[in-house]
Amino acid sequence: MKKTKMMVGRAMTAALLLTVSVVAVAQAFPSRPIRLVVPAAPGGGTDILARLLSPELTKQFGQQIVIENRAGGATMIGTEFVARSAPDGHTMVIATTPHAINPTLYKKVPFDPVKDFTMISQLGLTTTVLVVHPSLPVNNVKEFIALARARPGQLTAGTAAGNSAYLAVEMLKSMAKIDAVNIPYKGAGQALTDLVAGHIQFQVNTLLAAKPFIESGRLRAIGVCSAKRTDALPNVQAIGETLKGFETSGWYALLGPAGIPRETTLRIHDGFAKSLRLPEISKRLADQGVEVTAGTPDELNRIMPLEIKKWGEVVKSSGATPG
Repeated sequence: MKKTKMMVGRAMTAALLLTVSVVAVAQAFPSRPIRLVVPAAPGGGTDILARLLSPELTKQFGQQIVIENRAGGATMIGTEFVARSAPDGHTMVIATTPHAINPTLYKKVPFDPVKDFTMISQLGLTTTVLVVHPSLPVNNVKEFIALARARPGQLTAGTAAGNSAYLAVEMLKSMAKIDAVNIPYKGAGQALTDLVAGHIQFQVNTLLAAKPFIESGRLRAIGVCSAKRTDALPNVQAIGETLKGFETSGWYALLGPAGIPRETTLRIHDGFAKSLRLPEISKRLADQGVEVTAGTPDELNRIMPLEIKKWGEVVKSSGATPG
């Protein structure tokens, strides 16, 4: 009996020490600068979002936010780096729809998109837009389709390899029955630069990245990819108004390596949620077609497998390849 009591006592002591240890780790966070990985080149929507949030996140956490661009591999290079990092909350990645697309689009992905990560928050939903270089003589989706059919194989698009915009162009080609060249880039920012320079004729990109060029007249928006028109571009039609059933949407999500303590995960989520919900930030994002969600870790754990399934079906139905 005495031995049993001693064993129970030791177990309780061990459990208490473990609990104290976990709480201490959580309370110590953050103990140094936080690395926020953007798995794409500078200039794209993910990079813009990270740099917009960075000053406020620095205030929230009391530590510098170091933004690190690790582009390549359809976001897999930067994302794998985070998956292999220490699970202490000091290294995170802003993931986008390629995280859900890649498992189906590519034969080999160097990580499990769910098991190898701590789901922290779905930050927001994005509006993507079909934009053309002003030299292209089209003002709407109907005119664009007519021109593309009249010039088979001559129009070129540029999108980041494997992301939702890349799939949107492939869906557009398939549903509109047009022959156009979709050039895969390492990052959406690079593709946007080439479009503005006139090296390619059209692309689908986030409104967050494209809107400044639309407002300056350096690009022309002819259709949004969401199910209905957006208040951020009220005079631009939804592509689905011309191509029935056409709809794609994207998101930004915050992930860390698997194994981040729950208390630290919730602390990180809280800091990002407070930053995103600041009126000056949420309004600016809304004006650029980003709907702030700031979802909880549990919500993202539920959403991510559904997104992987959904985008897997889109990849298969579109016949898209990595390019």
